[in-house]
Amino acid sequence: MRVTDVTCVEYVSHVEAPEPIFADRLRRPTDVYPEFRARGPQTFREVASGRYEIRSVFLHVDTDTGLRGSTAQLSPEQAFIVSTVLRPLLLGADPLATERLWDVLYRSAIHGRAGAGMTALSAVDCALWDIRGQHLGVPAHVLLGGPTRSEIPAYASTLGDSLEPEHVAARTRELVAQGFAGLKWFPRWGPEDGAAGVESVVELVGTVRDAAGDGVAIMLDAWSGWDVPFTLEVARATRDQGVAWIEEPLLADQLEGYRTLRRRLPDGVRIAGGEHEYTRWGYRELLAADVLDLHQPDPHWAGGISELTKIMALISAAGGQLVPHGQSLQCNAALSFAASPALVPQMEYLARLMPMYQHVLREPVVPVGGVIAAPTAPGLGMTVDPAKVVSSRVIGGDAA
Repeated sequence: MRVTDVTCVEYVSHVEAPEPIFADRLRRPTDVYPEFRARGPQTFREVASGRYEIRSVFLHVDTDTGLRGSTAQLSPEQAFIVSTVLRPLLLGADPLATERLWDVLYRSAIHGRAGAGMTALSAVDCALWDIRGQHLGVPAHVLLGGPTRSEIPAYASTLGDSLEPEHVAARTRELVAQGFAGLKWFPRWGPEDGAAGVESVVELVGTVRDAAGDGVAIMLDAWSGWDVPFTLEVARATRDQGVAWIEEPLLADQLEGYRTLRRRLPDGVRIAGGEHEYTRWGYRELLAADVLDLHQPDPHWAGGISELTKIMALISAAGGQLVPHGQSLQCNAALSFAASPALVPQMEYLARLMPMYQHVLREPVVPVGGVIAAPTAPGLGMTVDPAKVVSSRVIGGDAA
């Protein structure tokens, strides 16, 4: 079997939604500058009342046997690198030789060992695992040694939800009723808001706790937008509310700041992160720093499924736990269902984004009763449903 083509395709679809898909904006590290804070949430074109346009970029790797491996949600940068830099190295190659191809692609891009270069390689690797599973007629997690269990509990990430207290309470009750035992919220406030910002985060946590009850875990994701003093103030002020973890409070490179947090945080307050680290070598250094209580490597960014197996081994050897970051639910499921429950105790489900990300798929991964069942589709289950596609076009490189 040989690779005959590598293409990036943008699919346009329409989804029904009772309100704009993003009701609030994600806090970003650039929020330290007023002009960036003033920006609103991401918007989607409304093609009719309550009907929105979604654009998703897929990577397809085609073979001479007719098999097509795919992965989704590529950025424009990923698509360009795949189409112009990686494609020539893949044409004519054996798609089942994933270790060889990973090494060739890695060695060919000396400046691509992190950032957009590594995320492009990651997308290719995930698509190759899709081919492997289809070739052998089994889900990707079976090739990795799974399943270790029939289902995995999922927590709900509320990225894009309104932070108005009435909505927070209603949304919390809705998600708890759906069976989710954990909820992650994304405060928009940060150090530039001072004491009022801390109070707003405390109010958010209190609203969620009152609506959810005592048995539901609450997580906070700062998306690299806080600093040490603000994080400490939030941790101390919410300590009695039972926050399960604070995620990425600092920029990924601020290891000394994370060390300071580990020394000064109240007992029981956990720090999660690692989604913006790359490859086994980057993760080895992160583990050596010993600054995280929970690790969140992303297979779609950190090197693909092939590299995540190595990162997961390092985390396991260090006595840690991980929840793969939720950019690609199919890749995350493949890795999680092949891992010990002691290593991967739960999965993440982005409640607003995942229905959008998976809209054009024939077999989306959807939690039921707050748990995700082991996938049964061969490979990663990335087959596109033509009935859901309004239009498509090849992008990247000369086709952009």
